[in-house]
Amino acid sequence: MRTLAEAGARLLGGTLHRADPLHGGDLSQVVRITLADGREAIVKNGPSPRTEAEMLRAIAASGAPAPTVLAASEEALVIELLPTQGALNHGWASLGLTLATLHAATGDRYGWAEDYAFGPLGISNGWTEDWPRFWAERRLLVHLAHLPTDLARRVEALAVALPDRLPRRPRPALLHGDLWGGNVLVADDQVSGLIDPACYHGHVEVDLAMLRLFDRPSPAFYEAYGPLDPGHEERSPIYRLWPALVHLRLFGTSYRPMVAELLSAAGH
Repeated sequence: MRTLAEAGARLLGGTLHRADPLHGGDLSQVVRITLADGREAIVKNGPSPRTEAEMLRAIAASGAPAPTVLAASEEALVIELLPTQGALNHGWASLGLTLATLHAATGDRYGWAEDYAFGPLGISNGWTEDWPRFWAERRLLVHLAHLPTDLARRVEALAVALPDRLPRRPRPALLHGDLWGGNVLVADDQVSGLIDPACYHGHVEVDLAMLRLFDRPSPAFYEAYGPLDPGHEERSPIYRLWPALVHLRLFGTSYRPMVAELLSAAGH
């Protein structure tokens, strides 16, 4: 952790005075640094700090709150220290508005300019103009070789059915891509920043579905976000399946029941 802190200090052209480790989840290290001149910042590593920096800049460019990128290298990302003296259970309405702002940013096709990763697990983001194909090839079928045979067959059957289950050309909105409560910073009752993104352009319902995997947004969230398209409840388990598969591969068989339940909910 000291090495990461020192790398961040060098990127800012300063001398490290203090380093305080922060909880950064299971896939990266995060440290709060204080420089000798009094400046403070957050430093983290990850699969591709420069790519994450571009994602944070894209979120900020949409008008949604995100920490300012102060510096980035192949080893470290240095970002602004944001206020966090709040809790998401008081900030659901603010998050609804934040996501509506983020999702208003629109691309011309699905994917991202670079592939990314959750720790050791790669995320394929190659561009395509067919949304069911993107979800099948980039988010479901890539896992087949790593799944038990019974689950792999069910996932493959669902992927084949996606042209009849998902819209072919939904608006290619800018997505956070790894949206859950731990990646939302809140000050009082307002979202101060979206962090740890895995951005790409896709169907807005992906972020909304993923948020429901481990969190329970209040009615105030949906009121602030705005109306959803008919059929969104039927598509939600299809979209939640991807993060469930990621958790199964990264963290083991305790997530197998979640995958199986989502496949059943999706009709497979």
